[in-house]
Amino acid sequence: MNSIADINPSIAESVEQAEAIRTSMQVKLDEMRRAYHQAPSPSLAERKHDLKQLKRLIGDNTESISQAISRDYGHRSEHETMFAEFIGTGGSIDDILKNLKSWMKPEKRHIDATMFPFASNTVIPQPLGVVGLIVPWNFPVFLAVSQIATAFAAGNRVMVKMSENSRHLTRLLRELAPQYLPEDKLTFLEETGGVGIEFSKLAFDLIIFTGSGATGKKVMASAAENLTPVILELGGKSPAIIDPKYDLAKAAERIMFAKQFNAGQICVNVDYVMVHASQADEFIERCSEWLKSNVPTIDSDDYTSMIDQRAYDRMMATLEDARNYGATIINPTGEAPNPETRKVPVQFIVNTSPEMVIRNRETFGPLLMIVTYESPDDVIAHVNSGDRPLAMYPFTRDKKLADLYIERIMSGGVSINDALLHVSQHDLPFGGVGGSGMGHYHGKEGFNSCSKMRPVFHQANFTMNKFLAPPYTGMKDKIYRFLTKKSLK
Repeated sequence: MNSIADINPSIAESVEQAEAIRTSMQVKLDEMRRAYHQAPSPSLAERKHDLKQLKRLIGDNTESISQAISRDYGHRSEHETMFAEFIGTGGSIDDILKNLKSWMKPEKRHIDATMFPFASNTVIPQPLGVVGLIVPWNFPVFLAVSQIATAFAAGNRVMVKMSENSRHLTRLLRELAPQYLPEDKLTFLEETGGVGIEFSKLAFDLIIFTGSGATGKKVMASAAENLTPVILELGGKSPAIIDPKYDLAKAAERIMFAKQFNAGQICVNVDYVMVHASQADEFIERCSEWLKSNVPTIDSDDYTSMIDQRAYDRMMATLEDARNYGATIINPTGEAPNPETRKVPVQFIVNTSPEMVIRNRETFGPLLMIVTYESPDDVIAHVNSGDRPLAMYPFTRDKKLADLYIERIMSGGVSINDALLHVSQHDLPFGGVGGSGMGHYHGKEGFNSCSKMRPVFHQANFTMNKFLAPPYTGMKDKIYRFLTKKSLK
């Protein structure tokens, strides 16, 4: 019988490559799991040391990290890297250090004194073991470090699979990380082709994935083979909703800052704006004024490139699709996209229709769809007609209106009167719902997600059992009937 190599040498080569990748990662996972079993519950002091070393890893190397990220992008604004990758990252670790002692404390729980007098209940947070992270390219340091820090806080070891679009950064981190933390505590893997597929097949104790919904489904399916729990932070079409009574100039300023940041390549970015029909033209004018003043040219070092040619081509295809279906495209600065630098100016797409790509897919770039409405019911119906978004951004001073949108529209998170910033709040959980993901990290909820919240029942010296054991006659029968009646009264 012919072998695979005889039938198709290229298939045989790819199978051998996959086996080699899987074997290499399995060896590393086994090493980390052995280290976990030797010391399964690090002390508060050990966890704080690991967190401080993680912070030093980034803090000592900000310049080289920033340069590596920019090389991966083609060009990434240095100041956007400072804002997105460094400033919030240090603060999130500091917040964990501040709260970790209280998070680690066993929690006393109530007990049914009638059935279990003098007994006690406790929930003990314990490390899961080895956590696998699949980190995207758009905010590779912030996302990796915030998740590593959460896993470290819970006492775990971490293996990180970085994106194929973060190769310069990954190689740098692979070089730097062992200088700060042992490799059986933290290790970074470079995506060299096929790594991600095999990574999600490993029997981690938890996988945290950040990326597209399509890939998230594949990760979840692979993890299910090992019954590995997953936290999925996906994306979706996150709306900004402007109350007609809200200051349009202020809304425009805050939404435009978010939309131009990282050239719109943010999973929680404003995907589209819902503005009252009577104010659409004025809103576009206000946004145009802000862009002309703050982002007059995409050739500036302050403006970031699309991550790769595929992302740039996707923006061009989205514009062409909208144009072919009759949408109006407004380019406030008048600059054409630059294929050499892969930079695309912020543009508005209005008069869209259901068949357009921009109506059906997350944009993930500097294109902003404008949707008009007449009443809050229109807003609720429109947003609820699609998948539940990762974020929602109501702009209103009317608390009742904000509460209405929060009550009637489900999303992963909410920022009121701004965009993106709920993700930067250290004490708020972050995660999606439905099509935008599941589970949380950040804050106490993230610590709990990366822990086994282990229930412990401690029986007392005295127990009711001797009064409840067979034979069920006489007084025992009466006790059972009394307890049944009392319980269901």
